[in-house]
Amino acid sequence: MAFDEPKTIRVPILRLPEADGLPLPAYMSGAAAGADLCAAILDDVAIAPGARALVPTGFAIALPEGYEAQVRPRSGLALRSGVTLLNAPGTIDADYRGPINVILANFGSEPFIVKRGDRIAQLVVAPVSRAHFVLTESLDETERQSGGFGSTGVAHALRQAQDGLKN
Repeated sequence: MAFDEPKTIRVPILRLPEADGLPLPAYMSGAAAGADLCAAILDDVAIAPGARALVPTGFAIALPEGYEAQVRPRSGLALRSGVTLLNAPGTIDADYRGPINVILANFGSEPFIVKRGDRIAQLVVAPVSRAHFVLTESLDETERQSGGFGSTGVAHALRQAQDGLKN
C-alpha cells in the first residue's frame, strides 16, 4: 500500500548563542514524527532522583499560524533512566517567539547527568483545530456518559461480560 508523503511546512528557526555548534532539531528516521532536541548547556547538569531541571535547547522558532509544536519525552530516556518531561506534551503556540526549554524530571533511582548536545526531547509540529464553544442546556447521551478516570478499562470489560451472561 502506498502512502502520501507527509506534509512539510516551513518553520523559521533562530539559533541562540548557547546552541553554537549544536545541530538543528532533526528527524532521526524517515518516518519519525518528532525532531530531536539537544541540550544547549555549557556545563553538565546533574538531576537528582525526584528532582527536575529546566534545560535550554538553544533555539527559538516561528510557527505558521494554524500550527503548534509539542515538546515530548524521548522513550529511551524514560525506559533506561526514568527521565521524562513534567509538562508533556509542552505546547508551543504559533505566536511564541522565545527560547524552547525542556523541563526534565528524574523519576529514576540514580542521579541523571545531562551533557551538552544530549538528545533530551523531541519536537512534533502539528496543525491546530480551534473549537467554537456553544453553550447548551444538555448533551447527547453516550454509552460511557460521565464515567471518568478508568471507566473504559476494567469496569467496562466487566460490564460487557456481565451483559453477555444476561443474554
